[in-house]
Amino acid sequence: MTLGLADHQGDLLDEVIAFCEQALPERSIYALLHRERDRLFPDAAFADLFTDRGRRSVPPSVVAVVMVLQRLEGLSDREAVERFCFDARWRYAAGVGGYDTSARSSFAHTVLVDMRERLRRSIDPNRIFAAALAVAAEAGLVGRKRAIDSTPLYDAVATMDTVTLIRSALRGVLKVADDTLAATLRAALSGVDDYASTGKPVIDWDDRGAREALVDRCAKDALVVLGVLDGTELGTALGQAAALLATVVGQDLDCGADGVFRIARRVAKDRVISTVDPQARHGHKTAARGFDGYKGHVAVDPDSEIITATTVTPGNAGDASVAEDLIADLLGEHGPATDHEPTADNESTVENPAAAEPAEPAEPAEHSRGAAADVSDGYDGYDGATEAATDTAVDDTAVDDTAATVYGDNAYGTGPFQDRLEQGGIDSKCKTQRPTTAGGLFSKDRFDVDLEHDTITCPAGNSAPIRRRTSGAGAASFGPACASCPLRAQCTTAIGGRTVGVGAHEDALARARARQSDPDWRADYRATRPKVERKLAHLMRRKHGGRRARVRGQTKVDADFRLLAAATNLARLAALGVRPTSTGWVVATC
Repeated sequence: MTLGLADHQGDLLDEVIAFCEQALPERSIYALLHRERDRLFPDAAFADLFTDRGRRSVPPSVVAVVMVLQRLEGLSDREAVERFCFDARWRYAAGVGGYDTSARSSFAHTVLVDMRERLRRSIDPNRIFAAALAVAAEAGLVGRKRAIDSTPLYDAVATMDTVTLIRSALRGVLKVADDTLAATLRAALSGVDDYASTGKPVIDWDDRGAREALVDRCAKDALVVLGVLDGTELGTALGQAAALLATVVGQDLDCGADGVFRIARRVAKDRVISTVDPQARHGHKTAARGFDGYKGHVAVDPDSEIITATTVTPGNAGDASVAEDLIADLLGEHGPATDHEPTADNESTVENPAAAEPAEPAEPAEHSRGAAADVSDGYDGYDGATEAATDTAVDDTAVDDTAATVYGDNAYGTGPFQDRLEQGGIDSKCKTQRPTTAGGLFSKDRFDVDLEHDTITCPAGNSAPIRRRTSGAGAASFGPACASCPLRAQCTTAIGGRTVGVGAHEDALARARARQSDPDWRADYRATRPKVERKLAHLMRRKHGGRRARVRGQTKVDADFRLLAAATNLARLAALGVRPTSTGWVVATC
């Protein structure tokens, strides 16, 4: 397919264009896309997606506009094409005008599917997001402050139980195997179930024995299939299917002394929850709030509320695990990241060298009581009108470029990330939680930790050396001194006495806790960090499709989430009145 080119002439007498220019607010996203379509998404910027042979494609600039509006309104492909065909605002934004011109009146919904796939396979799959961000940066709306946070994204598939997982994985292996191998595998099965049906087997589900027999039979059939495949040269598809089968069998089952497989009374750490989307995971945003699917992570410039980076991880990934990716532009100013050895930097005190106390619960999200009401980003789901934006207007001096600063909640206050920010010369406004101890006993902050001499002194005045491990973490044991200590009842219940753990990045955490005790630090944190929560609330609005993922697989969910961020950024740019001039993009002053 060859590159299609959009009409750049326009029709001054087109009734749709004339009507929309009179009816739509100047700062609506429709007006912005109409004026700047060819600057934002020139057809030539998508030339690498096409060849020099075949029929002409729908102009990529038109498709890009439709994709942005589709994601902003949370529509399916078919709904988006219908909207393009019949909604005057969409036709105006895409620059195709009315129906009495030579411009395209409609196209098949598969064009959107094809464009997403072409972008996914390209060397620059994020070009739509990058185009919007480049405009914001040129207009001076991207400074050196970042507020980072994450939000749950519910998966687009049903969470499967153990029996359904195993049977589905077995069907997957039998489906991708060639006819000869499939016949061999089926001959090795028990014969009770041919695994052809997607429904659950017909048994008496109220009978515990029948349920256990079903689980055991499915597990043994799976092991037999894996045994047949062992040592066989497998293709890519069959290898992936076999690996998935091995995973779902091993994660949920235990084999008893009687040789019978039963469902384990535990949840595997990295449990696969669906064979349809094997990258989705059980997740917890807080200790009491669980979900299934993914996490969407964002970095926002808190002054302009422009989203500067996004990424998506499985639901069980920690927020800090991708923090460096979100601020890569700031870290790039100071050189590459250094390697950190894996450590447990949730440094809590321990009652014995082998068992750490429970980690401190995550601090509830803070909300700014004085924050202004929600402000439109230049887009309204019904008429494109722009609401008043008095409290978030951005002028030429609104963005502070003096110091690189990162704001984050307790999830980002880990030792490795605090240390990385210090190495990068970035001011950390990431809150680090204070140590706690179960049962109201002395927490670690009651002990004097001397990292220079590697000793720890307890509240009773006894000192103990820190014994370091190869990872850099260590522990100090007060066992002998605890026997006759008058404060023992307030300090420990362990028979062997108190042991205090120290992480490899203990010094970075100590400095972070010292900084956040400053009232000015806390005031800046409370005034700035909640802005990323508000931006996440904008992204998760029901009219944008809500939290439910629209696609399956981490790569596709990530691309869809980034497209939503691009659409939200464009709506924000429209609300701020960003326009091109002879010297570049600028923000309107009135």
